Amino acid sequence: MATEAKRAKVADNSEPSPLQNFLQWCDRVHLVLSSKVYVSKEGTVAEYGMLAKDNIEEGEVLFTIPRSALLHQGTSKLSALLDKEGSSLESSSGWVPLLLTLLYEYTSSQSHWKPYLSLWTSFKTLDHPMFWSKEERDRLLKGTGIPEAVDRDLLNIQKEYTSVVLPFITKHPDLWNPDTHTLELYIQLVAFVMAYSFQEPQEDEDDEEEEEEDEDKAPSPPMMVPMADMLNHVSNNNANLEFTPDSLKMVCVRPIRKGEEVFNTYGQMANWQLLHMYGFTEPYQSNSNDTADIPIDNFYKVATQGVQSDLERQLVEEKWEMLCEIMQDKAAFVFGKQGCLTDTELHTALKVLCMSKEEFSDFKDNEGWEEDEEDDEMISLAFSNEGLPELKASWKKLIHGAAHLTVSSYGDKEMKMEGEAVDTDRALIEDKAALAGLSSRNQNALQVRFGQKCILYRLMELTKS
Repeated sequence: MATEAKRAKVADNSEPSPLQNFLQWCDRVHLVLSSKVYVSKEGTVAEYGMLAKDNIEEGEVLFTIPRSALLHQGTSKLSALLDKEGSSLESSSGWVPLLLTLLYEYTSSQSHWKPYLSLWTSFKTLDHPMFWSKEERDRLLKGTGIPEAVDRDLLNIQKEYTSVVLPFITKHPDLWNPDTHTLELYIQLVAFVMAYSFQEPQEDEDDEEEEEEDEDKAPSPPMMVPMADMLNHVSNNNANLEFTPDSLKMVCVRPIRKGEEVFNTYGQMANWQLLHMYGFTEPYQSNSNDTADIPIDNFYKVATQGVQSDLERQLVEEKWEMLCEIMQDKAAFVFGKQGCLTDTELHTALKVLCMSKEEFSDFKDNEGWEEDEEDDEMISLAFSNEGLPELKASWKKLIHGAAHLTVSSYGDKEMKMEGEAVDTDRALIEDKAALAGLSSRNQNALQVRFGQKCILYRLMELTKS
């Protein structure tokens, strides 16, 4: 049975809590919450979460949010202004209209969404690496790719605020004030959008030509979805958000027992992506979507090892130059728990780098391969965990060496345990008492680092001579 969100009981002389105010607001905006679930700060994996009060079966609707309750540039009172001046708000992120909306609504005492936004009295609960010191990021996350991604983010955010947002809010002093709507608040709201916003899926197109035309189409802009953003994430989720013309519905996708937490999914996210975008990780063993990147440059470094003559080096350099043209902006090959996820690109790289002088000459003369005898399915199988041990010895040597270089980039030292060298992260993660004593940042960084290294260690095992 579904009911409108119930007003929590409050003692006569006490002020309602932010959560109680929010639930009352849900009632006013006709957000319908199933009687089988409730929102809580206790018994959940994060600050807020949703728990089952009763057994819930697959297909049951947990809550329904009318589109009028969503928060985005189209529902705000700023809608007409943002539409009119939209051309001046274009940026690489595409988020400026929503962020301007949030700057206004978050600081307005009259905001329609005040009870919702007041759940975040400050953004100190957001612990994205962008809020860590650079020294802490570089030390704890070395080799994971996160420090470089955060550095790019912060540079782009500052550029976006300075060149797009600040001129716009200065132009409209009746709505924004640069002393209030600062770069610091803007960065916090970017993290808020990263962690809590949703994007509506693009409609499926039946016509193949229309699909091709839509490939370059910009993704749907992000929006804030009250109640849905209270659900926490696991890769093995039990609920999913569905979009309809009039509302959004959170639907149970597998049975949930009484007392269990309701989990949504933010997509197929590796731990480095979860930490970068949302500020948390899953235990590395249970995240089936975890990945590790091997920089393409590491393959070049391995290919040049042991080169004996200038002619050999020249051949490697020519093959590398050709490969860079083919790969264009490809920076890394991605490996998951079951094998390579960028198998077609890796297949191409290995073919080029392992060509003989004669084969490479023919390749250049023919401007590539005339006909590749291996289809995508065969390539995918060849670069799965089952197929990797059967690759050519020269291919395995390159993969093994590149994976080894990547592991060394984490900068960890090995320690001796019972006379054997053991990865320090492995020793730490297996010591439950030591693990529990770590700060949340250290724990999250450890899950990212060791999850990636486990994938690389497995890859090295599968490709050893």
